[in-house]
Amino acid sequence: MSRKIWYQGEIKKYEDVKVTLLTHTLQYGSGIFEGIRAYKTDDGTAIFRLKDHIERFFNSAKILRINLGFTVDELIDATVKVVKENGFESCYIRPFAFHESDGIGVKPKTDDIRVAIIAVPFGKYLGDKSVNGIRAKISSWKRINSDVLSVQAKATGNYLNSVLASSEAMDGGYDEAILTSHSGYLAEGPGENIMLVKNGRLITPGIESDILLGITRYSIIDLSESLGIPVTERHVHKDELFTADEVFFCGTAAEITPVVNVDNIEIGNGRVGPITSKLMHEYADVTAGRNKKFNKWLTYVK
Repeated sequence: MSRKIWYQGEIKKYEDVKVTLLTHTLQYGSGIFEGIRAYKTDDGTAIFRLKDHIERFFNSAKILRINLGFTVDELIDATVKVVKENGFESCYIRPFAFHESDGIGVKPKTDDIRVAIIAVPFGKYLGDKSVNGIRAKISSWKRINSDVLSVQAKATGNYLNSVLASSEAMDGGYDEAILTSHSGYLAEGPGENIMLVKNGRLITPGIESDILLGITRYSIIDLSESLGIPVTERHVHKDELFTADEVFFCGTAAEITPVVNVDNIEIGNGRVGPITSKLMHEYADVTAGRNKKFNKWLTYVK
């Protein structure tokens, strides 16, 4: 069966939407995107924090001076429609806005924006390692900062920074990279925020460390505080990773992914720690609709 996508206000077949090779976004990385997950629940498919993701999509558009031509509510409805049209019980959803017109020149046009919403089946980001723990490398590449590019815009061009860091890590036999800020403090992963556990407290870099303020990150902070786990946002020295009791990544794709080794140094006892395990379990309950306290984060596909 052909996959259905939402494109410029209509449901279309994925293969029927064509883009020219010289489109500005392909040549210069001037597009914006979001990553959203939908989960199977006992009450049907539910999209996690849909409004928050679409509102961030609009924030990215504002930073890049993009007029999307649709409202927040229209794109929320479109996202629900795409999931329903494809009949997915769970999936990954990619809203994407790009410049359609082609030509040579850095300055983009302002009247050629096209918006698409694509949904695809998607499991664990790193397979079994997403549950049992991954090995990470502190990258030689620094995280971009707002003196160079907007770190709060999910712009396609920004992610070349992530590509370089991930490629370096994987070439070295690791599963993922960890980037530091230009000031030398811990920042984030290529597509994930990072959190440490020390003496029962959750510690995570704040906005001053050039991180993307991830929606999953905010969710984990709220969930931790509801469980009585104290949370501190601050500058984090990279060597704190090595002496942490537990480390994990969090993000839409990664969900909660334990990190059990950094630069060939075991974290804690080299296994998934108790607080990480608890948060993984609780987060799964939230996204599956089993924790009614956080049901406000779910948009059900009816």
